[in-house]
Amino acid sequence: MITEEKRQQILEKVVEVLHTVYDPEMPVDIYSLGLIYKIELDDDASLHIDMTLTAPSCPAADFIVDDARIKLESIEGVAGVEINIVFEPEWNQDMMSEEAKLELGFL
Repeated sequence: MITEEKRQQILEKVVEVLHTVYDPEMPVDIYSLGLIYKIELDDDASLHIDMTLTAPSCPAADFIVDDARIKLESIEGVAGVEINIVFEPEWNQDMMSEEAKLELGFL
């Protein structure tokens, strides 16, 4: 069982780490792109992530998921990582942060 303070510290680190995972075809991280739909940390410190891709046929899907998993597993206090790829709701450009839209020239 982890304390609420430790849970918050781990979740903050998770977001920080997700900002370092990039789709190799885009100069923006997956968190800023809005590809992360859910982040949950169980009482046993197992991390569960629901994420999507910019397109169901994304050729870099395996690379992105592996990169995220490796980086998330390195966070101190995380007991395990499960990443689920989901396509509901379907991703669209409105899900991106303002910074991501600016970087990609949508603003």
